[in-house]
Amino acid sequence: MVAEEEPAGVRALWRARRAPDAADVLATARGVAGHLADGLSGPGARAAAKGVRSLLGVPAAGLADLSGATTWAGHPADEDAARELVSAVLHSETPAGKAPLRAVPLDVDGELAGVLVVEGEAPRKAVQEVARLVAGALERGRLEASAELAAQSELRALRAEISPHFVYNALTVIASLVRSDPDRSRELMLDFADYIRHSLARHGEYTALADEFHAIETYLALQRAVLGDRLRVQIRVAPDVLAVPVPYLVLQPLVENAIRHGIEPLGRPGTVSVRGEAEGNDCVISVEDDGVGMPPADAEAVLSGDGERVGLANVDRRLRSVYGPWYGLVVETAPGAGTRVVVRVPMFQPGVVLP
Repeated sequence: MVAEEEPAGVRALWRARRAPDAADVLATARGVAGHLADGLSGPGARAAAKGVRSLLGVPAAGLADLSGATTWAGHPADEDAARELVSAVLHSETPAGKAPLRAVPLDVDGELAGVLVVEGEAPRKAVQEVARLVAGALERGRLEASAELAAQSELRALRAEISPHFVYNALTVIASLVRSDPDRSRELMLDFADYIRHSLARHGEYTALADEFHAIETYLALQRAVLGDRLRVQIRVAPDVLAVPVPYLVLQPLVENAIRHGIEPLGRPGTVSVRGEAEGNDCVISVEDDGVGMPPADAEAVLSGDGERVGLANVDRRLRSVYGPWYGLVVETAPGAGTRVVVRVPMFQPGVVLP
C-alpha cells in the first residue's frame, strides 16, 4: 500500500513548527481565511496576522494593504526596514528582502492586493504557501462582497420598478376625491404612504410574509382606485404562514406584473388572486390573473431577464440564491388563459431569519 504524498506547501508549514498538530494547523488556516473576509484593512486583520505568525512559527508577521499600512502580530526588530520592504514590494510587485526579514506580494486575480511581511527563519516554501493562503482568502472576500453588491443592485432595481405612470394616476385619483369624498381621499393617501414606505425605505434582508401581504393589500387598494371596476381582487392567506421570513420585496413585483401586463391590456374587467398556504414543510404563494396571458416561450424569456418584466427575473434569481436552484418562480401561462406565478419557499431555512 502506497501512502499519498503530502503537498510540498503543507510539509513546509509543518517543518516550520515543532511537533505540529494537523488539526491545529488546519483550524488556524481556516481562521486566517475567515478573519480576512473584510480585507487587509478590515477588523479581522490583526487576528489574521496572529494566525499567520502562528502558522509560520516566527517572532513577527505583518499584513500590509496597498497604502502600505501594516497590521502586525509581534514586533519587528527594525520597523523602518520593514516599511522599506513593504514599499519595495508595492512598487515592484516582486518579493524583497531575505531571512530573517522578508516581504512577498499578495496577488489576487493577477493584481497586487497587499504584502505579507515575515520576520523569522521560516522556510521559504512555507512563506510562499501562507502568501497563497492569504491571497485566496482575499479573493473569496472579494467574491462574497461582489455577490452582496449584486443582491443590493437587484433590490434597487426592484425598487426602481415603481411605475411613474402608476404614481401619477394614484395621486390624481386621490386629488380628485379631496372635495367629493375627503374620507376616501385620506384613506387612499395613507395607503399610498404605506406603499412608498415599504417599497423605498431601508429594510433588512428578510421580512415577514405578513408585511409582504400588507404591502400587496395597499398596492391593490390604490390600483382599484385607479382602475375602478376593471380590477377585482381576491386575497387568501393561511395564518400559519404569516410569520414565515421571506426575502424583502419578493411578492409585490409579481402583483404589479399581473396588473400591468395581465389586466390592464384587457378590454374587460379582470381578477387578480393572491394565495398563501403551507404545504408540508414549504410555504406556497401564488399570484394569478385571468388576463391576456402569453406564450410559454415568452415566460421562459421573462425569467431569463429578457423583455420588460425585469422584476420577475430579479425575484427568481434572489429566491434561487437564498434557497437553492430547486426553488425560484414557476410561471404557468398561455395566450388568452391568464398567468399564474408560484413561489415556493421553505417554512424554515437556516440563515433566513427576521432582523
